[in-house]
Amino acid sequence: MTTPSVAASGNTIATPPGNATAQWASLTARVAEVCERMPVAGGVGALARELSHTPLPGSPELSYREVLSRGGWYRLGGVVDGSDASISRDLEHWAEAALAECDGDLHTLADRHVDDALFATRFNGMTHYLVAATGNGAADFIQVEIEELQEVVSHPLFADETVPGSLEELLDPPGLRRSSAKPLGAPFYTLRRVTDIAAFLARMRAQKPDAQPVHRFIAAWEASSAGQAAQFSNHWALAIREHLDRYRQPILQATPLVAINGEPPHFQGAFGAQGLALQAALNRFDRQAGYPMAWFFHMLTSKTLPHAVAFAVIDDVQSGFSYLPERDVKVLRDWIHRPYGF
Repeated sequence: MTTPSVAASGNTIATPPGNATAQWASLTARVAEVCERMPVAGGVGALARELSHTPLPGSPELSYREVLSRGGWYRLGGVVDGSDASISRDLEHWAEAALAECDGDLHTLADRHVDDALFATRFNGMTHYLVAATGNGAADFIQVEIEELQEVVSHPLFADETVPGSLEELLDPPGLRRSSAKPLGAPFYTLRRVTDIAAFLARMRAQKPDAQPVHRFIAAWEASSAGQAAQFSNHWALAIREHLDRYRQPILQATPLVAINGEPPHFQGAFGAQGLALQAALNRFDRQAGYPMAWFFHMLTSKTLPHAVAFAVIDDVQSGFSYLPERDVKVLRDWIHRPYGF
């Protein structure tokens, strides 16, 4: 099997508008080229170092680092025969065309190919998030999303004269075991997206007059003790989504992702804890995360802490027992006045 080209993933780039578009197109082309030639065996660290020597034209070199990897996903691949020879690079297109030739009858399709020993493939994937700071603000960074893909044999098509109940069941059977799939080639990198986060968030804000949750999240970071102690992109990445609505207008979305590879911090406070016990639990959580007010930001993005913790902290403040700096109390009060989450 040959390694698919980078174009196979439909790589995209979230660019700032205006004259910067040409510069960003140049950057994404060069990042895509680095992904194509760097072996996965070298690790993501080697990839980050190589990208650090790929500056934006007219700008100084940036220092990229990996902050998060998310695996466990896959996408449909193609069709191979019993000798692993490629029949089609696009399983869905092949199946739709073959079904059309059989007038949409799955039984006829199964009868036609039952002796052909055909197999569907899939691409097992992992997304690596790399960032490079471009300034001192929380949103001042470039985020590069790189996919690590490996094509494997997924499942036989029309095995034992079995007729799938639908085209979707043929393409991706429910309950399929995916742990022992046979690889069809070495894993490889491909570029998914390059995003100037500050520019992307500015475009989001231009869509609606009111700040969206991600804007409030980053503003809270900058206003809190967290923003005074740590760089946002050291601890968070953003899940970026961009699509067109029915009127062909772009819809932009961004959701914070905790940049932790491994076990996240664990909140050890008892239900209903207040006072010294709650303070100790929050301090332990912050130490595990590596920055102050971590508990607040994790509360907004995961089920690690219930929202009741925030109200318990404010109850302590109102009772005269305040263990947070005034800037953090203000952030907390702002959230309680207008709650949001992800």
